[in-house]
Amino acid sequence: MSALINLAYLLSAALFIFGLKGLSHPRTAVRGNLLGATGMLIAIVVTLLNRQIIDYKLIVAGLVVGSAIGAVLALKVRMTAMPQMVALLNGFGGAASALVAGAALVETMLAQQGAPVDMLVATGASGLIGGVTFWGSLVAFAKLEEIVSGAPVLFKGQHLLNGVLLAAALVACGLIVYEPANTNWYWILVAIASVLGVLVTIPIGGADMPVVISLLNSYSGLAAAATGFVLTNNMLIIAGSLVGASGIILTAIMCKAMNRSLANVLFGGVGAVAPSAAASADAVYAGKIKAASAEEIAMVLENARRVVIVPGYGLAVSQAQHSLRQLADLLEARGAEVVYGIHPVAGRMPGHMNVLLAEAEVPYEKLLEMEQVNALLPQTDVAIVIGANDVVNPVARTDPNSPIAGMPIIDVDKAHTVVVVKRSLSPGFAGIPNPLFAADNTLMFFSDGKKAVGDLIQAVKEL
Repeated sequence: MSALINLAYLLSAALFIFGLKGLSHPRTAVRGNLLGATGMLIAIVVTLLNRQIIDYKLIVAGLVVGSAIGAVLALKVRMTAMPQMVALLNGFGGAASALVAGAALVETMLAQQGAPVDMLVATGASGLIGGVTFWGSLVAFAKLEEIVSGAPVLFKGQHLLNGVLLAAALVACGLIVYEPANTNWYWILVAIASVLGVLVTIPIGGADMPVVISLLNSYSGLAAAATGFVLTNNMLIIAGSLVGASGIILTAIMCKAMNRSLANVLFGGVGAVAPSAAASADAVYAGKIKAASAEEIAMVLENARRVVIVPGYGLAVSQAQHSLRQLADLLEARGAEVVYGIHPVAGRMPGHMNVLLAEAEVPYEKLLEMEQVNALLPQTDVAIVIGANDVVNPVARTDPNSPIAGMPIIDVDKAHTVVVVKRSLSPGFAGIPNPLFAADNTLMFFSDGKKAVGDLIQAVKEL
């Protein structure tokens, strides 16, 4: 029986790997998702058939309750809240790992069985990582949902306190190994890790939330892998390792896209330190803003041969993706080439803009990465920025004292004409003015994103 279970787990692991490979490209993403889901289904069914399971009542109850909650969330959660949803799912994964590892430790001690050192070390790792993941994810959720302020929360001695808590957590891990019969040490560890999870997340500002979500996703995988060692479950070890590794890789990619190290994100993130020599909004914008109407912008678009659209979080807030697709179709029908420039950290989670535009059935080949679209912008007639701010701010290239200094941006300022759709001149997450708005080749269209695009569609049709 054990050999058959491990063989099924091996098949599941292979499906997970092929699934991840499929998720690396939009055209194969659906197939990759189905492969991964199939692998998980096999793993769950095989685990449920394991003869070590004595009673299925609680399992069935959990399945019913969890499925009901999942169905409601799938139907009710709006697209703009997907980052918050992902943060919660990461947190629940970490909490589940910590609770299962704790239950396994208690069960082993009650049975008066000796626990091997590797199991005890894995138990401590699961409690530490799981506690940090759960409470860190709750803080990320609260910031994204604006239950609490998205601004960094800083206080004197913060890093020192975090270091002391980490040391205390490691001591608790050691005591679990040294004195496993006293299971209270495990719950003390989880409590310390919970406080640490809150404190390491509150100083991170909203601009860094995509990186934080990716990192917490990796933590949830590592917690699951540690719990797999506790339970000696090969499938859990493999699945957790894959999630942990892929999350770390994605985090590294996003940090590179921001030209920052992970340590800088965690300990000195955007917004955590005010720029010392940043120009004021009045100095940047005074007398230089050129507001335009839908009709004026439509006349600019009339003769455009190439149009690049750069979306940001404001697109998600206004739910303008379907209207944007209609505008693109209208311009293409008039002979224009329309593509979309996607910045790696636009929005509030990895791939946020890709998901939104896919929902509007924008063809995958029109979604260009930052390097691709930057090569086209000098030969672009019109660049339309809708809801983006920091990822198109030229200060990243020109001001070494800026909070976003050195961050690769989409160079929309190099297009012949730039149209910025925005409600106001309010700054992005970095909290600094954007000289793009005052540039000679920029037209500001002050409006809600969805209404603005709708007005542009009507104006273009009337040409």
